[in-house]
Amino acid sequence: MATARRGLGGGSPPDPEAAKDYQKMEGTRGQSSIGTLSNALPSIQRNIFVNQTQPNKYCSNKISTAKYSFISFLPKFLFEQFRRYSNIFFLFIALLQQIPNVSPTGHYTTGIPLLFILCISAVKEVVEDYKRHRADDEVNNRRVLVLRDGNWRHLKWTEVLVSDLVKIMSNQFFPADIVLLSSSEPQGMCYIETSNLDGETNLKVRQGLPETAKLLTHQELLEISGMMECELPNRHLYSFAGNIKLSGRQALPLGPDQLLLRGAVLKNTRWIFGIVVYTGHETKLMLNSTSAPLKRSTVEKVVNSQTLMLFVVLMVLSLISAIANELWTSLHMHEVWYLGFQELEPSNFGYNFLTFFILYNNLIPISLQVTLEIVKFMQAIFINWDQDMYHEDSDTPAFARTSNLNEELGQIKYIFTDKTGTLTRNVMEFRKCSVGGIAYGDNQDSTDQFADPTLLENLHLNHPTAPVIREFLTLLAVCHTVVPERDTEQPGIIHYQASSPDERALVLGARRLGFVFNKRLPHQISVEVFGEEEVYEILNVLEFTSTRKRMSVIVRMPDGTIKLMIKGADTVIYDRLEGDQPFKDITIQHLTDFANLGLRTLCVAVTTIAPDFYDDWKELYFRASTSIQNREKKLEEAAELIERNLQLLGATAIEDRLQDGVIETISNLAKAEIKTWILTGDKQETAVNIGYSCKLFTQSMVLLIINETDIDSTRECLTRHVNEFGEHLRKENEVGLVIDGQTLNFALSYDCCQDFLDVAMSCKGVICCRVSPLQKTEIVNLIRYRVHAISLAIGDGANDVGMIQAAHVGVGISGVEGLQAACASDYSIAQFQYLNKLLFVHGAWSYHRLTKLILYSFYKNICLHLIEFWFAILSGFSGQVLFERWTLGFYNVLFTAAPPFALGLFDRWCSAEAMLRFPVLYKSSQNSEFFNIRIFWLWCLNSVFHSILLFWLVVLALEQDVAFEDGKIGDYLFLGNMVYTYVIVVVCIKAGFEMNAWTWVCHVAIWGSIVFWFVFFTVYCHLWPTIDQAPEMVGMDVNVFGCGIFWIGLFLIPLTTLLRDVMWKVLHRIMFKSIHEEVQELEMKHEDPAKMVIKATRKRLTETARLLKNVFTRSTNRMQEVQSEMQPRGYAFSQEEHGVVLQSELIRAYDTTVEKPEGL
Repeated sequence: MATARRGLGGGSPPDPEAAKDYQKMEGTRGQSSIGTLSNALPSIQRNIFVNQTQPNKYCSNKISTAKYSFISFLPKFLFEQFRRYSNIFFLFIALLQQIPNVSPTGHYTTGIPLLFILCISAVKEVVEDYKRHRADDEVNNRRVLVLRDGNWRHLKWTEVLVSDLVKIMSNQFFPADIVLLSSSEPQGMCYIETSNLDGETNLKVRQGLPETAKLLTHQELLEISGMMECELPNRHLYSFAGNIKLSGRQALPLGPDQLLLRGAVLKNTRWIFGIVVYTGHETKLMLNSTSAPLKRSTVEKVVNSQTLMLFVVLMVLSLISAIANELWTSLHMHEVWYLGFQELEPSNFGYNFLTFFILYNNLIPISLQVTLEIVKFMQAIFINWDQDMYHEDSDTPAFARTSNLNEELGQIKYIFTDKTGTLTRNVMEFRKCSVGGIAYGDNQDSTDQFADPTLLENLHLNHPTAPVIREFLTLLAVCHTVVPERDTEQPGIIHYQASSPDERALVLGARRLGFVFNKRLPHQISVEVFGEEEVYEILNVLEFTSTRKRMSVIVRMPDGTIKLMIKGADTVIYDRLEGDQPFKDITIQHLTDFANLGLRTLCVAVTTIAPDFYDDWKELYFRASTSIQNREKKLEEAAELIERNLQLLGATAIEDRLQDGVIETISNLAKAEIKTWILTGDKQETAVNIGYSCKLFTQSMVLLIINETDIDSTRECLTRHVNEFGEHLRKENEVGLVIDGQTLNFALSYDCCQDFLDVAMSCKGVICCRVSPLQKTEIVNLIRYRVHAISLAIGDGANDVGMIQAAHVGVGISGVEGLQAACASDYSIAQFQYLNKLLFVHGAWSYHRLTKLILYSFYKNICLHLIEFWFAILSGFSGQVLFERWTLGFYNVLFTAAPPFALGLFDRWCSAEAMLRFPVLYKSSQNSEFFNIRIFWLWCLNSVFHSILLFWLVVLALEQDVAFEDGKIGDYLFLGNMVYTYVIVVVCIKAGFEMNAWTWVCHVAIWGSIVFWFVFFTVYCHLWPTIDQAPEMVGMDVNVFGCGIFWIGLFLIPLTTLLRDVMWKVLHRIMFKSIHEEVQELEMKHEDPAKMVIKATRKRLTETARLLKNVFTRSTNRMQEVQSEMQPRGYAFSQEEHGVVLQSELIRAYDTTVEKPEGL
């Protein structure tokens, strides 16, 4: 699978940090080698006994993509939790509180909340991982036929063992890595689809050994015995070496052509027999997967770093207080005789420091983690419940497999997407055609497939182009390597087996138009034309290759004439046309029109061959096909001699059906300034075609196509493009980049990596084709560690697992390619179009809500607990707590717990409709406008300002007047409860100021919290002596509520404290109104904000951008050739090249008049 890394690493890195990041990225790269057993030692090979008891026990076939197992849960969970500095800090505080006479707040006021937080987090992780285990069980519990005890038995995949003989039916996934023995097809051949592994849409042919291809019943399987030797499990998808020694026979070599990999699907083949060689996590598919990584969001990392800074502030405050205590004690020791310093020495500096450290520890909110965990879990449930992301056809809802990354969805800047099954449906449909200079398929009935009656009308009514139409339809039905198969239950229905989805689409199109291909024999085919059977003798098949860009067949027509029928790229067909053609130019125009619609085009042509010329050429072709040296080159030269003097018939246009909403989604992502890169294992022509089809590329864009064969030419090409961009380097330009896997291998080497990155970042769209799963991971890591941008990877196949796990956020498509990608992802959706709602609504809302929750949590904690520092000034820095210990402990748990939940679950800037309609609104969360270091410390400073006002205004009020009519004054708890009440009122109303969407839940959270404190305070002050708790609070409610100053302050102090916040909000709304606020106001007025948004975000193509485009348009001749060849006319064709069985040999093996074996 892996492409070996080549390149020169010469020179020292110019920047140590860049080198460090590069080494991080390089850690994912691997070397590849193809081993054989010719020199393998017994200790490094696997011996499998056929139909015998296995002496060795091998890996179970059970797979797991979950984060935790029963054994690993506790250590992994604790490691993940204590990666958060806040949890380490609170554990340290909880331990300090156990030291006698140190803690002013009791022994358990930190330990119990911390244990509660860890328990909540553990429950959430267990619930989320349980869902992963259920998804794994869905795969593990699939059924397969296994030959046990002399009969076929339906067993679970988990029960499949190495050496088991299995029977796989058509359209089933292979449950393990299997060596093919025989099949229902001739010569032990079978078709497999590997798009789940490498992204290629065409089917591949695998073939069993001739000696085992005759095993067609389970009785014959039971009679064989012997031993199979094979290499030990490894991760190389395209290599396999082994031998099979059947009893009494010579050892037979096995290679990758006999290996059927887990993750692939059996197609166009009724059944196969095979023997299991690798199971479970030893299969090549699973060896290319990595364990589920422990991902952390960027917001969490920022909180982690700022928690460290607050820890430093806490240390400084504790140090200041301890020093001030020493100074105060030394100055007043003899004056304050009532403190008893003569009988008991004052505490030493160390004890005082620890006392203040514990006293101020809640500046870092202990409740934040549990609040975040619960809110994130609820947000994940909102995603799961979203009806707009439910796919009714497949009964598949969106599924958040983790809730730890919800806010990360709101900051995506790069999206890496697979093509097959993610952007496309992997369904080809014949949509349009051009025949004899007339375009067909533009009518309203041809929206999903070709249904233009005009074509057949012109044929039957003897239109001047009728002969051309007849020839065109005949070519579609004859020029291919498709094999027909009649349905066993309904013989009138014909199914077409094809390794090329394009050929299958064309044959189906011909059938709908009355030319039904119904029979294939080794040397002839039968076509039913409007009810009459015509037989064509297949003389030769000149196969398709990426170099030739065409395929042709030489046939003997029913009237005895010999014709060559050919289809291929417009450039190669037009170069071989005879003289002037009557509709050559108009066909080019039609091809361009088809390409503009994103359709895959082929030109078709025909020529008549003289019998004498054919006889001479046949001899030449035979010599070329049996040549020992340069056989492929000589075959191409022979084909050139006969593929000439062509008569153009027209062109076909096939639609590689996109998933619903793909075009709109990519357009919306671009509007939100999210860059989309397509990473696919498919061919370059197909990938580029999809790029145009989904509008990632437009016809007006300059296309840079980089296909190089060595590192020097790659370096030179990249350097040239870097120079061409000039001052526009690393800025988005109307340029698209296409690079193949081989060139990418050189481009990712250290000395080319930065140039490649600069060029890629300068392009509006990037397509990497023919890339391996490992290269997909490398590209994601390149952006992650070099650009430091938040990335999302989305795919549906096993080949996408690496990039899904490497990206900040991994999204799996629950599609037709299996569940491997969905099981390894953080979020799974049924369609690519659901990214709209996932990012622009759930992502942006989650980011906005969680960041505001975090800021508010720090704000309310600093606001209350910094008051302990101000009180220390009045209490001689004695470490005395101003508030009763349990009311202090309940501050986050009861009295201010609801507002953060209201903010985290229900607040929003704009409606979901507006967020979807105007993707530009996503940019504020993407660019961290709501949460960064500056905003964090502004909130902290604001909380310091509020704490000063809340404490000192109360002290000032009590100093200026007598608290009670009888002249009594209150104690420290009287002051503390007044201040505590005002703090609760202020922080709850502050939460209201920060809310953008008021609902009844928000009202309950804010006003309910305030009322709840008053009720609790009244009840709590009357618990003792009924309950032995808080005797010092007895009657405190009467004192506080009976004080006139308290009631006056209840109005004036919160008003004074929040006045600055109100004035700032008013000023900001008037002078610095954001686009969110404008949309919000217009929505409240029930006005359409479209004009305002368009006006605010309109972009114009500058003169410099136009000049840049001209530079690229006038670039090198090679680029112009590539653009003229590939960009305008949409050529694409998928078919396996250089397979185990050549297509020309494959069709000779079939006789569809003979019944296939049932494999009983």
